[in-house]
Amino acid sequence: MSNSGTLFLLVFFSFHCLTSSTTAIAPAPAVVAAPNTTFVTTPFIKEACRATRYYLLCIQCLTPFSKIVKQSERQIARVALAVSLGKARSAAVFVTKLASAKRLQPREYQALKDCMNNMADSVDQLNQSMQEMGRVNNRLAGQDFIWRMSNVQTWVSAALTDQNTCSDGFSGRYLYGAKFKVIVRRRVLYVAQVTSNALALVNRFASRYRPRINSAPSTVP
Repeated sequence: MSNSGTLFLLVFFSFHCLTSSTTAIAPAPAVVAAPNTTFVTTPFIKEACRATRYYLLCIQCLTPFSKIVKQSERQIARVALAVSLGKARSAAVFVTKLASAKRLQPREYQALKDCMNNMADSVDQLNQSMQEMGRVNNRLAGQDFIWRMSNVQTWVSAALTDQNTCSDGFSGRYLYGAKFKVIVRRRVLYVAQVTSNALALVNRFASRYRPRINSAPSTVP
């Protein structure tokens, strides 16, 4: 399957990940179920998720992709990015719809507009990071690998910053009484948690492969 086809499937199936927008993530079961499908969390995914800040959320989001991930450090980072991209796109659409609602106060509209711009930038940066991860393969070594992974890390970090900036925009007292304040902030914070996990797995992949690139090219796992 082509990289674009794989990307589409990853983003599409990322919605198997927990869809709650609360900041407190509920404990994840060892098996995550979807219609007519049972997904089993592999030891590899459990071990990889220990590198993340939101371990239980990581398990829930990545378990449905165990057959894609297998034992691949690169694939688990790529899948985590795809999940983050899918969630960011969904949140961006949600905020855009809210911004088009009638009877918004000027401050409410401005907060939503700023968040909408932040989330659009976040989606763009995550998309770029996904494309760059698609270029990391077993022909890369040395400075080529370092350069591409540095690009990925920079874009994911920027996406996370944009998501946090959007969330912070709904924490001020000037939006007191806004009906959408809590739900938008929780939803965007949830996306930020998913992105934080993706960044941790990207960093894990980069650091684990880096020690082997100084001597000779080796297969990217």
